[in-house]
Amino acid sequence: NKLTRDFKDTPDLIIRKIDNIYIAYLETVSSSDKINDYILKNLNYFVSTKKISDIERIIPSPNIKKLKSYNEVEYYLTNGFTLIYRDGDITAIETRADINRSITTPDIEQTLFGPKDSFNENYQINIGLIKRRIKTNKLKIKETNIGKRTNTKVGVLYIDDIANKDDVNKIMNTLSKIDIDGIIDSSEIAKYFSNSLFPTISTTIRPDKVSQYLLDGKIAIVMDTTCDVLILPSFFADFINQSMDNYNKNIKFNILKIIRMLCFFLTIIIPSYYIALINYNQETLPTTLLLNYSAQRQSVPFPSIIEALIMLFICEILRESDMRFPSSYGSAISILGALILGEAAVSAGIVSPIMIIVISFTFITSLMFSEQEIINAIRIFRLIFLLLAAIYGIYGIIISTFIFLIHICSIKTLDKPYFYPIAPYDKYFFKKLFIRSDTNNDTKRSKLITKNIIKQRR
Repeated sequence: NKLTRDFKDTPDLIIRKIDNIYIAYLETVSSSDKINDYILKNLNYFVSTKKISDIERIIPSPNIKKLKSYNEVEYYLTNGFTLIYRDGDITAIETRADINRSITTPDIEQTLFGPKDSFNENYQINIGLIKRRIKTNKLKIKETNIGKRTNTKVGVLYIDDIANKDDVNKIMNTLSKIDIDGIIDSSEIAKYFSNSLFPTISTTIRPDKVSQYLLDGKIAIVMDTTCDVLILPSFFADFINQSMDNYNKNIKFNILKIIRMLCFFLTIIIPSYYIALINYNQETLPTTLLLNYSAQRQSVPFPSIIEALIMLFICEILRESDMRFPSSYGSAISILGALILGEAAVSAGIVSPIMIIVISFTFITSLMFSEQEIINAIRIFRLIFLLLAAIYGIYGIIISTFIFLIHICSIKTLDKPYFYPIAPYDKYFFKKLFIRSDTNNDTKRSKLITKNIIKQRR
């Protein structure tokens, strides 16, 4: 009777009675086939033969729970369990329906080499994909539920003899203080660990990447109903040099790491450097090139800073529209729009051809990064560099550089310096992250992340 009152206006609640036994389940999250094959048939047989004794002995199920109080009923019922009530005892039997998305290839973090599977929205499957790679009893999981109404399961994964226990406790304390009605995606958890412009939490859908980070001593947060797994602590170098680079066998791939690092700074500095040279520091340009720039800008009615802001604004609109268009034709439309708008703007005399080249190169270099928070940080600092360069020229770029370095060096991730291993400088791990070397000599883990430097092969 209490169950019926609590779940009033819930049409998917099914309650059946067999003799003196009541069966309750939600048909939207439970499998009717499992309930019929493993519960109803067995109960009917044993009731008819009067041989029924203990529910756990007659129901063939790998997951049976004896509920201690009625307060547990709502959790198990909404998680796909079937409840059996008999003589004051409540037994929950797992009969979850298969409403999960299948394991697919990652559509964002693509790589030519390495595994091709990715996480989905099922908590147990995601844990299984990690345990499939790390086969040790040292892989520990601390679980908690977040949300008064969603009651979402969250698991904190770490390797017991590698990870720093203080970091694990900090994460668990932060999760225990989250007091909200519901949580739907792991990005809602990330905001409780980060309040800076740059991301201090890495997000991934690749189980191989999570396994690599766990072996390095980092901690993973896996949440039910979402495919994104959070990695803590994450440093600036983790977003610039991806762990998938390790799948490239040739050490000549170091050039890619250097190119990626250069692209990060170029996409921020290029527009501001052009503005500084055109407006303030013309003496640094060859006379022929300066006259050429001047001839191109004769028909442009706007100052160069306004011209740059207009083109950056248009490119940001194209980027956002590309993200929200269907993937089958979104990129084609954005490229076509950029070509048409750029050509039309030059023909109309709104912008100069050199500005089109500068902004195009700026956005090409930004395409090296897929993390949305990194892209947002690039946008903000690009604007800071641009405005200060428009006011002070080259000195404005120097001031902006100091602002950038002061900000990024002041960021902490789990009370650890975000700019590690550059600041504080660690020669061994700087070479390990930025220069590909012989993996036979890779026998150390960072003492900043783990409890100590472990002298064993990773």
